Amino acid sequence: MQHAVFLDRDGVINHSLVRDGRPYAPTTQDEFSIIEGVPDALNTLHAAGFLLIVVTNQPDVARGLVQKDIVETFHHDLLKAFPLDDIKVCYETEESGSRYYKPRPGMILDAGEEYDIDLTKSFMVGDRWRDVGCGRAAGCFTIFIDYGYAEQLTEIPDATCQGLREAVPIILRHSGV
Repeated sequence: MQHAVFLDRDGVINHSLVRDGRPYAPTTQDEFSIIEGVPDALNTLHAAGFLLIVVTNQPDVARGLVQKDIVETFHHDLLKAFPLDDIKVCYETEESGSRYYKPRPGMILDAGEEYDIDLTKSFMVGDRWRDVGCGRAAGCFTIFIDYGYAEQLTEIPDATCQGLREAVPIILRHSGV
């Protein structure tokens, strides 16, 4: 079985737009920018043998705030630029009850089956309580990137750091790679 690092997109790979202490996804190419240190972090994790899979909620598509093709262009560009193995997306809203909308673990569970991943030896990295809950529900080691948003965690993550660059040594140390 393989091991993976599951990554939220907004706030982990690219900058979130923060308004009134709450993070929001970018909706235009001009708003979409990669966080400093992310390319090196992804390359290091890839070189260590991890599958790298983005799992992201994008409910603004269902809400009509951004076109699906714009989000897919972001993802195409990410797959081209970085050693990502896949990007799993939930375009539904929380109200839909979708098994894929984080904190529900559907995206991770499906990826685990698709790629033969040992989820107990894998990691979920995210900047919101939903990411921690999703990783925990899937059986992954959870790493919370703490930006001090105006929202509370609902579960305690296994580790906390300030960005993906700081998450890499935690992952390498915990995995024994």
